[in-house]
Amino acid sequence: MNIYEQQASNRRMTAGIMFVFIAFFLVIGLGFDFFYLNFNPTVDAQAQYKWNPNGYYEAQASGASTVPFGTIFSLLFGVGLAANGLYNGASMVLRSTMARRALASNDKEKQFLNVVTEMATAAGLPVPAAYIVPDPDLNAFATGMNPATSVIAVTEGLLNALNREELQAVVAHEMSHIRNYDIRLMTVTAALMGAIALISDFAGRSSRYGRRTTGLSSSGGSNRKGGAVIFFVIWLLLVLLAPLISRMLAMAISRQREFLADASGAEITRNPVALISALEKIRAAVTPTNAINNGVAHMCITDPRGSLIEEKAGFAADLLATHPPMEKRILALKVMAYQADKPAA
Repeated sequence: MNIYEQQASNRRMTAGIMFVFIAFFLVIGLGFDFFYLNFNPTVDAQAQYKWNPNGYYEAQASGASTVPFGTIFSLLFGVGLAANGLYNGASMVLRSTMARRALASNDKEKQFLNVVTEMATAAGLPVPAAYIVPDPDLNAFATGMNPATSVIAVTEGLLNALNREELQAVVAHEMSHIRNYDIRLMTVTAALMGAIALISDFAGRSSRYGRRTTGLSSSGGSNRKGGAVIFFVIWLLLVLLAPLISRMLAMAISRQREFLADASGAEITRNPVALISALEKIRAAVTPTNAINNGVAHMCITDPRGSLIEEKAGFAADLLATHPPMEKRILALKVMAYQADKPAA
């Protein structure tokens, strides 16, 4: 897949991810309407009619609503956060990590600024803003809506631990995420993960403390009640699992793009050995990056949690790791540098 195909794929993926998250909002909102706001589009909002012994229908007060207020609110909330993620996601991520602008008055940070400019020129991109995250661990990430508004941030620990060639390799890796439009996808996903967590938490609290007004207790026969029970169970599971599902989705997307960013970064620098050396140093620093929260873990060059889950293989690692195993990433780069035999498919 060339750069243009990758960019087109990421645009489609961004649209698909937004659709999936908005579907989450709709289902959670509709379930809340049905079970807690007595939503029933077939019943008059003001009255229901019952047969009177005198021979005519009599209107009686009904608590049913024909307007799905919860669904509408959830949808508007989701769309609003998706738009906010597109346009303000980068600043939100930088605030969450307490990142600051790199200063030319500091020798290490001036070197970082120069490297960012060099790698942007090599990649044929506008020069991203350079930020420093105040944390001693080794990590880096890129964010933004497009190359013109992109940001590359590295931790203080990374600046102090890497030499110039290794720093070039890490910056080139992040520049590849910018060039491939991974940054837009990851930034929007981070914003929507937060929105899903908020909506799910609200619906979960309502299910514990609220009062069900329809659904399970509605009349209409055993089949209808059975269907309501099934829908309620599915809805409740979705409310409980939505944050985990959305996080797993973000992790899967991140894992798919790290190999490509490693290869593209090595192509920009023409020096895969430098990225190998940088990744080995990053791998050796297993302490967590405390300044970076779990919501943006999938945007980083390595898992900021400091765990070794990405060193493992298997079903659990595939579900929980934000990145592919570092050993596999390093091996793929060694193959590029003709330092190892090509791994068997």
